[in-house]
Amino acid sequence: MAERGQLPPPAKRLCCRPGYGSGCRPGQRAGGAGGPGSGALCAGPSSAAAAAALGLLPLGKTQSPESLLDIAARKVAEKWPFQRVEERFERIPEPVQRRIVYWSFPRSEREICMYSSFNTGAEDSAVAPAAPGGSTASTASTATADTAADENRLPFRRGIALLDGGCVDNVLQVGFHLSGTVTEPAMQSEPETVCNVAISFDRCKITSVTCSCGNKDIFYCAHVVALSLYRIRKPDQVKLHLPISETLFQMNRDQLQKFVQYLITVHHTEVLPTAQKLADEILSQNSEINQVHGAPDPTAGASIDDENCWHLDEEQVQEQVKLFLSQGGYHGSGKQLNLLFAKVREMLKMRDSNGARMLTLITEQFMADPRLSLWRQQGTAMTDKYRQLWDELGALWMCIVLNPHCKVEQKASWLKQLKKWNSVDVCPWEDGNHGNELPNLTNALPQGSNANQDSSNRPHRTVFTRAIEACDLHWQDSHLQHIISSDLYTNYCYHDDTENSLFDSHGWPLWHEHVPTACARVDALRSHGYPREALRLAIAIVNTLRRQQQKQLEMFRAQKKELLHKGVTSVTNLEGWVGHPLDPIGTLFSSLMEACRVDDESFHGFSDFTENMGQCKSLEYQHLPAHKFLEEGESYLTLAVEVALIGLGQQRIMPDGLYAQEKVCRNEEQLISKLQEIELDDTLVKIFRKQAVFLLEAGPYSGLGEIIHRESVPMHTFAKYLFTSLLPHDAELAYKTALRAMRLLVLESTAPSGDMSRPHHIASVVPNRYPRWFTLSHIESQQCELASTMLTAAKGDVRRLETVLESIQKNIHSSSHIFKLAQDAFKIATLMDSLPDITLLKVSLELGLQVMRMTLSTLNWRRREMVRWLVTCATEVGVYALDSIMQSWFTLFTPTEATSIVATTVMSNSTIVRLHLDCHQQEKLAGSARTLALQCAMKDPQNCALSALTLCEKDHIAFETAYQIVLDAATTGMSYTQLFTIARYMEHRGYPMRAYKLATLAMAHLNLSYNQDTHPAINDVLWACALSHSLGKNELAAIIPLVVKSVKCATVLSDILRRCTLTTPGMVGLHGRRNSGKLMSLDKAPLRQLLDATIGAYINTTHSRLTHISPRHYSEFIEFLSKARETFLMAHDGHIQFTQFIDNLKQIYKGKKKLMMLVRERFG
Repeated sequence: MAERGQLPPPAKRLCCRPGYGSGCRPGQRAGGAGGPGSGALCAGPSSAAAAAALGLLPLGKTQSPESLLDIAARKVAEKWPFQRVEERFERIPEPVQRRIVYWSFPRSEREICMYSSFNTGAEDSAVAPAAPGGSTASTASTATADTAADENRLPFRRGIALLDGGCVDNVLQVGFHLSGTVTEPAMQSEPETVCNVAISFDRCKITSVTCSCGNKDIFYCAHVVALSLYRIRKPDQVKLHLPISETLFQMNRDQLQKFVQYLITVHHTEVLPTAQKLADEILSQNSEINQVHGAPDPTAGASIDDENCWHLDEEQVQEQVKLFLSQGGYHGSGKQLNLLFAKVREMLKMRDSNGARMLTLITEQFMADPRLSLWRQQGTAMTDKYRQLWDELGALWMCIVLNPHCKVEQKASWLKQLKKWNSVDVCPWEDGNHGNELPNLTNALPQGSNANQDSSNRPHRTVFTRAIEACDLHWQDSHLQHIISSDLYTNYCYHDDTENSLFDSHGWPLWHEHVPTACARVDALRSHGYPREALRLAIAIVNTLRRQQQKQLEMFRAQKKELLHKGVTSVTNLEGWVGHPLDPIGTLFSSLMEACRVDDESFHGFSDFTENMGQCKSLEYQHLPAHKFLEEGESYLTLAVEVALIGLGQQRIMPDGLYAQEKVCRNEEQLISKLQEIELDDTLVKIFRKQAVFLLEAGPYSGLGEIIHRESVPMHTFAKYLFTSLLPHDAELAYKTALRAMRLLVLESTAPSGDMSRPHHIASVVPNRYPRWFTLSHIESQQCELASTMLTAAKGDVRRLETVLESIQKNIHSSSHIFKLAQDAFKIATLMDSLPDITLLKVSLELGLQVMRMTLSTLNWRRREMVRWLVTCATEVGVYALDSIMQSWFTLFTPTEATSIVATTVMSNSTIVRLHLDCHQQEKLAGSARTLALQCAMKDPQNCALSALTLCEKDHIAFETAYQIVLDAATTGMSYTQLFTIARYMEHRGYPMRAYKLATLAMAHLNLSYNQDTHPAINDVLWACALSHSLGKNELAAIIPLVVKSVKCATVLSDILRRCTLTTPGMVGLHGRRNSGKLMSLDKAPLRQLLDATIGAYINTTHSRLTHISPRHYSEFIEFLSKARETFLMAHDGHIQFTQFIDNLKQIYKGKKKLMMLVRERFG
């Protein structure tokens, strides 16, 4: 952590002989038992007493009483800089100096651990950042092998290993300076190394460290740790000398010269140039060194002006933070930054001034992050994890400025710095991307004529705004001081029952303040190492909230009829406590849970942390003896649970902006997950019952009240937790709560808009904006989860299932979520280990039908899946359900779905087998399917005709009807592709004449141009001609004019022509009889017409191609002419026609010399 491998910084203290100028220290030559320059062991007069003071002796072991000298020296060593001691007393006996020097070294390993590892063991071993505004709340976990390995790599752990391995040697304490060597054992790839370590200390704090290992890090290296722990654990083995200046004062001139010469001789290569330079300056009368009295002594301790704080390598802190930020959240950098924040909290809890110092360094690097200006220019939001880091930064500054014992000048300095950061353009806003319209810390409600001023004129609230506002808060209020300082502060004669009374009806103290601000005080007390004070204030706040809750309930009951009649949705809280930047509910919950945690060192004192460090304990919570200000039977645990329920049930408006909305959801889920770790007993169940009843009856004060504001944060996630918790104990209340929470008014156009006449109405703060709920999909999924949980629990209960179904149909507006619920109900109803629950199956079917109706006229990529599932569900319900959906198909399905999926599935063998249908039932179902098919074919013949024909095959009348529908639609509404498909089906089914009829109708819709020689309809045309040819000369003669009219592509026509000349028409008749007729003549109709059309198509195509031909297509064109010649030669005068055709080409296109040359070469 220090400037390892460098020389220690020069001492600030200047030491000199007595009587030498005004800078002399009086009484330096005081005699002592040690004699001049003599060393002594650190333990002093009573090693046992010293060991006992260090906590090294076990309890119950006999100890000698500590001497008055040691008691006094220890107190002086803790509080006074040594220079003040020297100036205060004329003579300081050498034994007294030795005891002060002895006691000035840190005596606790806790700080050493704090400055050499991310975790001291006193905190939760999973060091994670607290939710904004709250310290880290422990979560039960078991240490893994990876965690143990990481712990062992920490400098503190490695330092202990080096100490235990006997690697520390040559330990020497000279005044306030400790030195020694630490041997790093040889590893597989590295030889043994010896590190020289030097430590300076003052008033029980290490003020600087140097080590030759050369490693650079924020924390002390393992070698510094090993030497420090050696001094703490083995003080009697450390040789102690007074500051070196004391020894030098006792030498005469010859001794001093001998001392200097020996020193230069031993280290001549290192110090000779420096020694000569100093000698020259001393011998120079006007040199700077001769203008001051005395000389620096690095072992003489601190001067009066020196700040007393632990050594913190500021440069390394800045470099590490800069590195983590530059990695943009990759390589675990976010975790490292969170660990640094946790380290700041740890320092604050130890009341170490470096906490604020370290946070200042971190903040400066955050503000210098180049991504801030980039994101601002691009208008893009920062990543969620990065945004959370900024939140923690703001929350930490809030804790720092609320330090109850910070000095006025220190707070003024922080305020100046915070305002400087706050004024920077790129400083992140408190709510992510939007200006915050919420009140500030000291005003919970808007006041005066400016209460509703245009939000666009207000300055944006940044992550530092709350800390800046908190600088105006103080701790001087006498009522507040009494609350936090005493468990006995009561007033049983107090009868003021007003809203802001100082005591409740029990005489217990209350604290009326803007709730997030009051909770910020609790967090500040906890963060600065005042857990008992934080607990007292937390209890007062919770008692105040409970009293307010009761008052609100009484107020609503008194005005219920009037308020409900007006549809009032107003609440007194303009900002939600869950998801708030200061996390007030999380703070209260964590404070109370810490107080009831079994074996909690951080609350009841610190012990054995070196043994426990890194060991993850499973957390147990118990009802500890009741506090004075709790009801009978209550405990910190019940109080924590109750305040969490109060906060989660508060009616609150959904904030603006994606980040703020995500934070509401995230904090709610975090708080619920902590509640789920607590095992409910009878006492806690009573709390749940009490709060559930209140939330249902508290009207506009509750998120579960009868009427809520349209943009109130939904209660689905919270209600699901309440439902599962209450269900085993009070099912009626559980269902009542969950059903009330099912609503999602923001999606309902008829939701109440609010009573604008009330001064504190939400609508006055959120003026008629169009709701932009960025988390709506998540909210709807939570609503769906709540409904699914109720469906699962209601299995077998007809009345409850009907109620839940009604709630789903009324409140859920997303087809995909209703479909999920339908599927969930189906799975629950058809579990393999039990008979199907027919009521739940009907619920599933009813939900499926609702999905069908909702998605019938809208696009939904899962529609086919939904239709198939519905048929499966109806099949499970029974044959009457299948018949019902086919009877009312037009309200549920498109004609295509009804025929291709529904009717087809119903008619399948698998459905018949699954339903165990007899012949009568089969026929009835088939009749419904055929009726459906015909209705669909009438409505959408293009897409349903073929399916209708297929479904009606076994019923002659229905089949004929379907065929007639096709014929009626063929001339107007059907495409040639659809007609060809049905025609081929007809041929396949043994109706060639009907196939021929449909083929001729299809040909009438077809149009193939000259260049469409790869058109997909070509195969259909060839098939139609082949079908006509097979039926006979008359059919072929009838279709050829249609072909000539529709097809202009020469290659297709020539292909048809060749096929027609290969065999006799009607070669295979309708009944398989072979015709013995002759081949058709090309000189007579209908083939003459086809031949002429083909030759004409070749001529037209040739001219079209020559218009835009390029040289690379010349060879292809010559091949095309060759095919054309084959067709020309099929006519009796074809040779003459082709020759004239070529001659015409040569004349018309004589400009294309190269092409015409190729034509002449091939065709003459």
